[in-house]
Amino acid sequence: MDSTGSVARQWQKWAARKGIDPEKVMKIAHGVRALEIVKAVAPHLDAEAEVREIEELEVNDQHGVAVMPGASDLVGSVPDNRWAVVTSGRRHLAEGRLQWAMLPLPRIMVPADEVSRGKPDPEPYLKAAELLGVAPRECLVIEDAPAGIRAARAAGMKVIGLTSTYPASELKDADVVVEALRQIKVSQMDGKLRVKV
Repeated sequence: MDSTGSVARQWQKWAARKGIDPEKVMKIAHGVRALEIVKAVAPHLDAEAEVREIEELEVNDQHGVAVMPGASDLVGSVPDNRWAVVTSGRRHLAEGRLQWAMLPLPRIMVPADEVSRGKPDPEPYLKAAELLGVAPRECLVIEDAPAGIRAARAAGMKVIGLTSTYPASELKDADVVVEALRQIKVSQMDGKLRVKV
């Protein structure tokens, strides 16, 4: 899902209501758990309460939210038990967005509210590998944010950077960078998945 516009809109509105510099918020608003963002820019506020407010606004703001070209085909090319969603959003937000877009809910999801440390810490990706029953070195992550790329690399995983939120220059720590999901092709051979970019 491309929800960049909704995320930016709601964080900017939140920052303005709270008297916080929106630019300071937007520098860290993508790819990091909302809890860490609030704690970083407004340590004087009740972070949990603020996150609930922000994510409820995001769930209800679908303006400009869209399925990325190639997302349905990519997800459809991977067996259900071989992929997961690891997100900096909470389960309520992630499931709401996927349902709104009529994309399948993954069997395995690791949302922000089900880990103790979010990206760039490797915990979310390590948990996904464990739930998938595969070694981290056998995982391939598709990420659109530097924090997520750092998390996947720290977990020992290969990473494809996607330029949907940040330019390629900020995704340089990925193994390869693509502009669109449709550039990623998955096939199966002898029970193993093969990825071509």
